[in-house]
Amino acid sequence: MGRKPLSLTISLLVAGLASGSAQAHDDEATAWRLFIADHSEPVVHVFDAVEGKPLASFDIHGPASLYRSHNGEAVFAVQGSSDVVTAMATGIAFHDHGDHADIEIGEPRLTGTEIEGEYPVHFVEHQGHWAAFFDKEGVARIFRERDALAGSVEIREVDAGVPHHGVVVPYGDYDLVSEPHPEDPSNLPIGIRVQDRDGNQVGDLAECPDLHGEAATGNLMAFACATGLLIVRSSEGEPAIEHLPYADTLPEGKATTLVGGRGLQYFLGNYGPSSVVLIDPSEEEAFRLIQLPTRRVHFAVDPIRARYAYVFTEDGQLHQLDVLGGEITQSLRLTGPYSMDGHWRDPRPRVTVAGESVVVTDPLEGKLHLVDAASFEKTGELEVEDTPFSIVAVGGTGVVHDHDHGHGHDHDHDHDHDHDHDHDHDHDHDHSH
Repeated sequence: MGRKPLSLTISLLVAGLASGSAQAHDDEATAWRLFIADHSEPVVHVFDAVEGKPLASFDIHGPASLYRSHNGEAVFAVQGSSDVVTAMATGIAFHDHGDHADIEIGEPRLTGTEIEGEYPVHFVEHQGHWAAFFDKEGVARIFRERDALAGSVEIREVDAGVPHHGVVVPYGDYDLVSEPHPEDPSNLPIGIRVQDRDGNQVGDLAECPDLHGEAATGNLMAFACATGLLIVRSSEGEPAIEHLPYADTLPEGKATTLVGGRGLQYFLGNYGPSSVVLIDPSEEEAFRLIQLPTRRVHFAVDPIRARYAYVFTEDGQLHQLDVLGGEITQSLRLTGPYSMDGHWRDPRPRVTVAGESVVVTDPLEGKLHLVDAASFEKTGELEVEDTPFSIVAVGGTGVVHDHDHGHGHDHDHDHDHDHDHDHDHDHDHDHSH
């Protein structure tokens, strides 16, 4: 299922991508990889982001949205129109030893694990467990990441009742399950119920009209609703859910896509076509609205420089958002215009962070734009065949040892290294249902 590595053209200074990535000590190594799914072709390309060169291309079943795991060892291609989720091993693993982390670098590969079902959309990780929700079945299939990497998974199914555009989050000994709209399941769900492993509901339904979009940050999880957010915390091992209503100072609107901060505990969400909202549930004034110059295309958080996030707008500009200041601090024009008019599935840029670089796909030009995160200046381009679209980055710096730490290691825990946690939310748009 492999393809030959694609052709590569590097313009400007690709050294900018590897800035700060040279080996600091003889026993340290830095590795960053980009996984890029095509908008219309069934393929995922893998680039070495430090060297600026292609590593591999994997044939899959259809166009995909890409999701990377918290620890960066796995990337999943969710192929809604092809009814399958395909697992890939990134070839980069970290093993935490307290005062340092060992890095293990191998080849990226298809693991052989594929989760099948009718129309997978929302795909969520919690503590090394993944849940793929299949809209046309109303069923989630849950599996462990380490099993997916090994090529053989034991699937646990959670039935949400009826087919609907829903979500299930595995949460320890419980599951957070979307409640379908009672009159018309084709409408968005109306809340979240907590179920034990036997499928019994625990407590009351947490109401969340027009539920769409979820994310995690620190020890919090959130679901976006028409009325605000549901905030989920662990209380003595059980999920405790509270409703955080939108502030009266916000204009009419709602969030339908959320991403969670790394290093700082916050959520970033869309809010209307031309703004984003910063959400800190610990603050009395939890919501801060940031107006954009034109309509929003995509946004991502910076997992390394925790105070920054990035928003791409339809005029071709990438904006640096200071999360602490609650304002746009720098803007850089990278592409031609990508109007938000037209179909919501049209190919438009996506953003991720790989080490010292912010990387933006330019689907219509067949390239990636590289921006130095410190100077916020463009440093290079990588050409990618066809229409590069969904993108995630994995990597970081670790200590290299001759002996093998990879056997018998439990990867269910999280690693706090320089890992990007950016997922592509192709389905989380302001389209109505």
